Amino acid sequence: MRFSTQTLLLQLGVVLLVVLLSGAVHAWLVYERIGDEAENQALTLARTVAADPNIREDVQAISKEEGTPPASVLAAGPLQAAAEAARIRTGALFVVITDETGLRLAHPEIARLGERVSTDPSVALAGQEITTRNTGTLGPSAGAKVPVYAPASAPSPDNAATAGPIVGEVSVGYSMESLSKSLAQDIVPIALTAGGALLAGVLASFLLRARLQRLTLGLEPEEISTLVHDQVAVLQGVDEGVIGIAADGRISVFNAAAARLLDLPDATGQDWTTANVPGQLKQLTRPAARDAEAVELVAGGRVLVASARKAWHRKEDLGWVVMLRDRTELQQLTRQLDAVGTMSTALRAQRHEFANQLHTIAGFMSIGQHEQAKEYLARISATGPLKFPVEQAELLQDTYLQAFVGAKSVEASERGVALRIGPETLVRGHVADPQDVTTVLGNLIDNAVSAAVAGSASERWVELELLDDAGQDSGTLHIVVGDSGDGLGGLEPEEVFAEGFTTSEQPVRPGAGQGLGLALVRQLARRRGGDVRVLETGRKGGPGAVFMATIPGVMGRAADGGAEAPTGTASGTEAGTTMREDSSG
Repeated sequence: MRFSTQTLLLQLGVVLLVVLLSGAVHAWLVYERIGDEAENQALTLARTVAADPNIREDVQAISKEEGTPPASVLAAGPLQAAAEAARIRTGALFVVITDETGLRLAHPEIARLGERVSTDPSVALAGQEITTRNTGTLGPSAGAKVPVYAPASAPSPDNAATAGPIVGEVSVGYSMESLSKSLAQDIVPIALTAGGALLAGVLASFLLRARLQRLTLGLEPEEISTLVHDQVAVLQGVDEGVIGIAADGRISVFNAAAARLLDLPDATGQDWTTANVPGQLKQLTRPAARDAEAVELVAGGRVLVASARKAWHRKEDLGWVVMLRDRTELQQLTRQLDAVGTMSTALRAQRHEFANQLHTIAGFMSIGQHEQAKEYLARISATGPLKFPVEQAELLQDTYLQAFVGAKSVEASERGVALRIGPETLVRGHVADPQDVTTVLGNLIDNAVSAAVAGSASERWVELELLDDAGQDSGTLHIVVGDSGDGLGGLEPEEVFAEGFTTSEQPVRPGAGQGLGLALVRQLARRRGGDVRVLETGRKGGPGAVFMATIPGVMGRAADGGAEAPTGTASGTEAGTTMREDSSG
């Protein structure tokens, strides 16, 4: 049996029990009230009969005689006639008159005249009035007993008779069957009231059952308990963020992974429209949004892929479920892989050049041109066996930076852009955190190359300056990147760092950020205590914008302690200024 059915039956049982008990108590109270009224009525009639002067005289006269008159004499006497007249007139079950010993002088049944009454008359014969409910010879009754006093021997001055000694008693009773008939008349409203209460209780029980089924989605308590345990185990055990939005717009689920990925406190219970979550997530759950629509956003220094699905149970709308997946490491690895692929392509191209150089040397030696061979080898030693299209590449001493920038120069050269190293570049340490350096440096170079390609200047170039403080413990790398593009095109510097911002529709700078790059690198740098900012917004016709990134903790000291900085070496900001002056001619 389902839990809702059990609850319904239990409620119906309780309602039925309460109605029956209430009806029974109400009926009992009515019955008691009718009985009390019958007793009071019997007492009034008994007092009236006992106060009749003729009856008092007749009872006194019989009490003075020796013995009790026979039943035939009593039946024809005035007491019997008066008692029967009173009984018939009031509808009483009996009106009985006795002498001072309790013998019947008047009774509805002639055969019982002269006999002792079936109920104890001692209280009334002692001078007290009493109401009773008992069963006598005529059946159960509610009645009263009142003493009969003899008339006074002499009238009082106002000619009123005064009471004398007790010469008998009057007992009056009303049948309990007549009380039951009265109760039957009064019980109809009671029954209707009880029936109405029972019907209301049944209706309320069915409504409560329907609401219980709706709230529990028809699930049993055991199933709900299992779901709760499963929800806690799943939501807190997965690395993906899960946000549940109920149909009323309230956040019902906000697991720990979601709080970690968004870098926000638990928002459970908050209104979704006013919650402190990125606006792109709210756009996913707008009424016109498509189910399973996905977006990329930057939050908490991470690149997240968010998707939303509509939740249904049968035909009931339960709201939305928003899923968050961390793609930061994947994007970093993808960027590194692209750099490695580019570098491999460059190395394959240089392998052919290296083979040609060896053939040239072998040719010189075979024809005896030893001096020309020596000069050719000297030129190769000066430039190196592999030559990336990077101007002033000798300013970079770190092998990782040489390889990465060299790979980027190959990409830039294929797009018609010259990548050059600024004269103020000085890197004395070695790269200790390649991932963050790759993310920041790669984004800035890619954006600058795209800006140079889209620019209106005839000469397309990107200039890069790198400075570090390897002599200190902070291990900070300063990066300044400028280009020959058309600048930000009137945009405010902070606009290009907005989450989701892209300038793909702006022909003056189509690569500035690509929606995620600049927002990501700024958050990454700030998470380390650094920053990424715009030093110069640029202008139409060039030079273009100049970006500066400061990344603490990514550089390590060189093994020999690093070379001394030459006198007059510019700082990051000074380097940027020198670059701008040089770029402007």
